Amino acid sequence: MASLTEQSVSRTIFRLALPMLAGTFAINAYNLTDAWFVSRLGTNPLAAMSFAMPVTMLLGFVMMALGSGTMTVVAHALGGGRHAKAARITTHAVLLMLIFSSVLALAGLAGMDALFTRLGASGEALRLTRDFMTVWYLGMPVMGLQNMLGVVLTSTGNTRASSALMVAGTLVNLALAPALIFGAAGLPAMGIRGAALATVLSQAAVLALTARVLHRRHRLLGSAVTSFKRVLVSWRSVLGMGLPAVYSSILTPLSAAVITRIVAGYGEPAVAALGVAGRIEIFSFLVPMSVGMSLTPFVAQNYGAGRMDRILQARRLTTVFALGFGLLAAAGLFLTAGLFADLFTADPAVKAVLVKYIRFTCFGYGCLELHRYSTFFMNGIQRPLYSAGLNTLRILALLIPLALLGSRLYGLDGLFAGRLVSDVAAAAAGLYVAGRVLRRAANPS
Repeated sequence: MASLTEQSVSRTIFRLALPMLAGTFAINAYNLTDAWFVSRLGTNPLAAMSFAMPVTMLLGFVMMALGSGTMTVVAHALGGGRHAKAARITTHAVLLMLIFSSVLALAGLAGMDALFTRLGASGEALRLTRDFMTVWYLGMPVMGLQNMLGVVLTSTGNTRASSALMVAGTLVNLALAPALIFGAAGLPAMGIRGAALATVLSQAAVLALTARVLHRRHRLLGSAVTSFKRVLVSWRSVLGMGLPAVYSSILTPLSAAVITRIVAGYGEPAVAALGVAGRIEIFSFLVPMSVGMSLTPFVAQNYGAGRMDRILQARRLTTVFALGFGLLAAAGLFLTAGLFADLFTADPAVKAVLVKYIRFTCFGYGCLELHRYSTFFMNGIQRPLYSAGLNTLRILALLIPLALLGSRLYGLDGLFAGRLVSDVAAAAAGLYVAGRVLRRAANPS
């Protein structure tokens, strides 16, 4: 699988990213369609989805981080021509994810009421949040395994298969969600629980297909677990990359939880608007996200092959791309924010907050993507602590303090402005730190 180290840099990234565009669209359509269906149930169910979002984001990011650690070490092994090692790590990582996700699910089920009460949920919104999250927690092992195997498939460079499976999952979810939420074909109307169940069932279907591709085509699953010592060696490699990524992954939903708690003070319509806005803005990241999803396997394989020159070239290309595309996306979203609001709610209070959020924050989207690219480069060259440091700077030193200060001084306007300032400052820091670390890796003397 050394193809990521041979063709021209721009062509390789384009070849990886283009198929992933459909996949990233599918991932975001997943959440957006669920939010749209649930919005038909009323403001309280939509608010429940918003209260659940920081938690599902947190746990989803934690599982993704463990998968990302696996992807990095597998891609590094593949880039260096060590296929047997890559297969062994993949197989052992499956067991690690199964244990990890099951423990998280049990802890989540035990602490639901206390957690969501602290986030500001109460009354009907709390009951609905509990209904949604009970099903979601029970499906966590399935979702964790699917995420891990999906990113391992991406690490091989087979982004066509990765993207096709993402699209397949979205189509299955799109078919199941309305039937389970509203009732159809003999199925009872399950309301918000149906949205969670549709997600779990669609992920289970994709998990089975992904495992089949990895086993039969790429021979990365099914190697014998010959000794517990070898399992521990694999786990140490995965956790060496994965634990800093888990820490970083906790920071983003932590900030989302803090901001949700602040916004809850402005009423449930504001919380509902925040949840929908978070899903809408993700669409501005579709194209740059498809590039970003390709960066870690590209960088890891080339680092394993000793091609730092290709990594530095990729950084120059992606920096220009992130900033340029971000400006175009910002202009488009600023002009169409009202149209997006009309699609998701008829409540004037929800619309007002939704439009304000998008128009304040959209001009930082390119900067946010540039910050993310910097962390992908750090992970790809196996410097996860630098990546964790950049995320700490953005979330703990910039976003949360500026959001709190802005809210206290200027209400929602100040909170949204704090988000914009933090994105711009984080991009500048990412450019500086990643540049220094990459140049040092290219010239160790």
